[in-house]
Amino acid sequence: MVKELVNGMQCDPNTGICEVPGAGSKINQPVNDQQIEIQVDNNPEKPIKLLYFTDPICSSCWGIDPQLRKLKKEYGHYFTIEYRMGGLLKSWDSYGGSDVNGPASVAAHWDEASKQYNMPIDGSVWLEDPLSSSYPPSIAFKAAEIQDKNKALLFLRRIKEMVFIGKKNITKWEFLKQAALETGLNLEQFEKDYNGPAKDLFNEDLAIAREWGVRGFPTIYFLDEDDNQLKVYGSKPYEVYEQTLLKLVNGPVVKNQQHDALDIFNQFNSSTLQEYALYYNLTLTDALAELGKLEAEKCIEKSTSRAGQIWNKKRSYDNII
Repeated sequence: MVKELVNGMQCDPNTGICEVPGAGSKINQPVNDQQIEIQVDNNPEKPIKLLYFTDPICSSCWGIDPQLRKLKKEYGHYFTIEYRMGGLLKSWDSYGGSDVNGPASVAAHWDEASKQYNMPIDGSVWLEDPLSSSYPPSIAFKAAEIQDKNKALLFLRRIKEMVFIGKKNITKWEFLKQAALETGLNLEQFEKDYNGPAKDLFNEDLAIAREWGVRGFPTIYFLDEDDNQLKVYGSKPYEVYEQTLLKLVNGPVVKNQQHDALDIFNQFNSSTLQEYALYYNLTLTDALAELGKLEAEKCIEKSTSRAGQIWNKKRSYDNII
């Protein structure tokens, strides 16, 4: 059972959960369809919606990127994902705590999370250029969504790479602007929306998170057209997400078995070692060998940092590290 915490921004790699300040009272609060209605797409080909509450600086959410990518690969024809920002860190003045009581303590948590999830995470950003809040990058994601939902997902991934691998303080406009440019967003519109309607959309996300009793991240609700609701809370093994989804699939299950070595890069542009290994059901050793072969064939490029390595289909990002 997950312990109740009264301090803010507690990210525990052992439970796979990043908890929000003051959310302890929400423990075990049931989902209530009378709260805020979430519409499931009326699409017979994709009858299931994943309502995903997350945050750009949530290490546990970064830790489940491999699982979500594999789920999309194998069962993406059954579901869509709706992303909601949850507001992990409003400010360092908004709470008091013991386990996580400032940027330096987050640095230690991130280094631990990197080992736990086998994902590259460099906690030293909290020592060198600490983030003051997760609200600016969350609002920026909503601004990107206004323009293009697909580009917004690329934008979210890019700012996560920036902060977790590249040690970039993504509360700063210069990095949000850079990520917007790299993911093909119109910069003028992006800035206008960031300073305008995106803030209201972010506040709406926070309200929905409160109504649904979300107290930490990642939290994913699996919803179908018959109002069935299942929840996965925290970072879990891939099989947990797979089994939860399949409980809502009617009829025979069709699993996508595609196995093209560049598929993950065609879909997502970049990959960590853990993402590649899980995506293709490989050991880390075999995954590293395959990535090395693709690199030698000039199909992808590798960037290395203190946090670890990441591979890109082509060099579309400057200053990743």
